[in-house]
Amino acid sequence: MVPPKSKVDLYAAIRRDARAGMSNRALMREYGVGFRTVKAALESVWPEPRKKPRPRGTRLDPYKPLIDQMLRVDLNAPRKQRHTVKRIFDRLVDEHAAEGVTYPMVRAYVADRRSQIAVEAGREPVNAFIPQTHRPGAEAEVDFGDVKVRLAGELVTCYVFAMRLCYSGKAVHRVFASCGQEAFLEGHVHALSVLGGVPTGKVRYDNLKAAVARVLGSRTRAENERWTAFRSHYGIDAAYCLPGIEGAHEKGGVEGQIGWFRRNHLVPVPEVDSLAELNAMVEQWDADDERRRIGSRPRPVSEYFAVERPLLQPLPDEPFETGRLFSLRVDRFSQVSVRTNRYSVPVRLIGRTVRVMLHASELVVYDGQKEAARHERLIAKGQVRLDLDHYLEALVRKPGAFPGATALEQARSAGKFTPVHDAWWAAACKAHGDRDGTRALIEVLLLGRHITHEHLVAGLAAALRAGALTADAVALEARKAAEADEAVPPPAPAEPERANVTFLTERRLAHLPPDTRPLPSVAAYDQLLRQRQPADRPAIQGEMP
Repeated sequence: MVPPKSKVDLYAAIRRDARAGMSNRALMREYGVGFRTVKAALESVWPEPRKKPRPRGTRLDPYKPLIDQMLRVDLNAPRKQRHTVKRIFDRLVDEHAAEGVTYPMVRAYVADRRSQIAVEAGREPVNAFIPQTHRPGAEAEVDFGDVKVRLAGELVTCYVFAMRLCYSGKAVHRVFASCGQEAFLEGHVHALSVLGGVPTGKVRYDNLKAAVARVLGSRTRAENERWTAFRSHYGIDAAYCLPGIEGAHEKGGVEGQIGWFRRNHLVPVPEVDSLAELNAMVEQWDADDERRRIGSRPRPVSEYFAVERPLLQPLPDEPFETGRLFSLRVDRFSQVSVRTNRYSVPVRLIGRTVRVMLHASELVVYDGQKEAARHERLIAKGQVRLDLDHYLEALVRKPGAFPGATALEQARSAGKFTPVHDAWWAAACKAHGDRDGTRALIEVLLLGRHITHEHLVAGLAAALRAGALTADAVALEARKAAEADEAVPPPAPAEPERANVTFLTERRLAHLPPDTRPLPSVAAYDQLLRQRQPADRPAIQGEMP
């Protein structure tokens, strides 16, 4: 016989067999229970609930009334002169000789009891959550969340920007290297362009430094000037939550959205070569998430968003510059320092002042109105990003500094300085000497400003095979590789056909209008030929009379 799965099943089996005529003793033997269990099963179909054991006493029990009294006194005491856990523990030991009481015991009890005493005294309301109804197109929430990403083989901390519409639950995400003001503004630009409009009501925010310069009161904020200009440009009405954990509950929708997105799309940790590649994946995930249903809603997010989107206010026609502009001086290492990191610029700019536009993902250096350098923004602090091309003019004069140059090591790590470069360099140094061989390599690298990297590497390989260890030979072979790529063979015809040649005269005549004039007559010339010759004309030898 299969044993019953639960006590309710056991009672049902006992009652069934008892109705069939089995005695109590037989039931006890059949199910391996005592007389009391059989009697209880015959009296009720429901087993009696298990009795809860009495709570075990602790060494703190005699002192709990004393702690409660101290916490009640704190309700009327000045805010800065109330009992701390340490002070309560010291008083129990010094004034009441509390033996065996430890600090963790007191700390755990006070953490639970302090808020309960405030509620009992009517000083603090019960922590309750009030259901909210949101109008379509009216409200949204914004927040940042940290995520781990394996970027180019290195595990780094990035930040995901999220904007979520309260009515439909439509959310837009963007991953940045930092959560600074540049990322904050660029995240808004991307999210609003995807949503196709701006919410007409409140948009809730934390007290982020990118937006809030100073908290003046519970709801009053001194905003950052660039954020104020951005809000004015897009017509955003910002509402700031309370500081601390209490404010997080005021925008619980986006808080939960970031956690859901992180668990469902960023587990396991994504491995990408760049943030641009990751953000392309994020855009696809956002599009796929429109098909999901939130909670117990009867329809997916896409149907609610279709109702909400026409109600958003339109976007402004003019763009807003989200980058931060700096005016910096180039040092003697041909670098500019931006936010604790250093970036290279061409050596011709050493000692000059340049304009640097810092974006969330990249940095652009301008010399006047012309772009001088562009770098991917560094994530960690105290790092250096150098471009080997920026130092080539100086390295021509100082070829001895080339082998140990930091820019060369970074070019190798990025794959821009390949093993083919190293092989050609070694052969050139062997043939011309270290100085002249290195200068020849630098001249080859200067060709990269006019020849694509792939064609230059192909030219290096061809010149190395031919033993041509000059920059001119590399340039010639690189141009051959470029011309070979550009030459596209004509498609072969399916069947051989006879060539149809059109002469130039025929093509010209084909474009002329038809000639409707009558043909000239030669009758008059025929009459002249029939006239007899004059008599006085001397005869010509051999002429017939």
